[in-house]
Amino acid sequence: MKRKSDRSDLNDTEWDIMKAYIPAVQSGGRPAKHSRREIVNAILYVLRTGCGWEYLPHEFPPSKTVYDYFRQWRKRGVWQQANAALRDQNRQRQKREVSPSGAVIDSQSAQTTERGGEKGFDAGKKVKGRKRHIVVDTVGHVLTVYVHKANLQDYHGAREVFRRLAATGLPRLHKIWADAIYKGDKTLAAWVKQQFGWILEVVERPPGSKGFHVLPKRWVVERTFAWLGRNRRLSKDYEGCSQTTEAWIYLAMSVLMAKRLALSS
Repeated sequence: MKRKSDRSDLNDTEWDIMKAYIPAVQSGGRPAKHSRREIVNAILYVLRTGCGWEYLPHEFPPSKTVYDYFRQWRKRGVWQQANAALRDQNRQRQKREVSPSGAVIDSQSAQTTERGGEKGFDAGKKVKGRKRHIVVDTVGHVLTVYVHKANLQDYHGAREVFRRLAATGLPRLHKIWADAIYKGDKTLAAWVKQQFGWILEVVERPPGSKGFHVLPKRWVVERTFAWLGRNRRLSKDYEGCSQTTEAWIYLAMSVLMAKRLALSS
């Protein structure tokens, strides 16, 4: 009996876009028992609803099978590669250069559960857990992700973020905007310029301003965090491994971009 579709499922057009980045069934050996599309839809159900793997509805493939595929693909960098390819397509759709010239960096502290893995206490946000450090282009597409313990200051974690960003290969990148916390390392801007040739520009609040204030460029990355927050699996950090959280972020952004491409096709 065919499974009744869920709201988290990819429709036909979205699947046609996403399937190009999902590893195909290997030739030879025993035929795959479950389709790649059903495996991906089951993973997206976990992402969207936040349920544990063992609570997947029985209409999906077995939870252990689904998790094994998610883990294998995470280790192979499938979600990160899909994010990069779909970002390029979305930028082309918007008639932009594939490589951005500007980017925005920020972090978000997320509470962890009793699971193991690295964690720390963010005294500023009063959160015990991890930080999700991301860089986005000026329209909000994720360029790179680094998840680390929450007690690591943003300006310390930023160096690893920038190393990862450089590894993505963005030849036009020239300027990165950040908030005032990154001034905590007085050598960071000079290091970024020396290592990568980028300008790190701090966007500060207007003098004397109080309460909420929309700041140029910085609001873009905050909006990306809001997009990611639509997925309940990212409401906290439920993972024992920080690389798994990074994979969820890349996957969440990939699905969002696939949906946008499908709507424009």
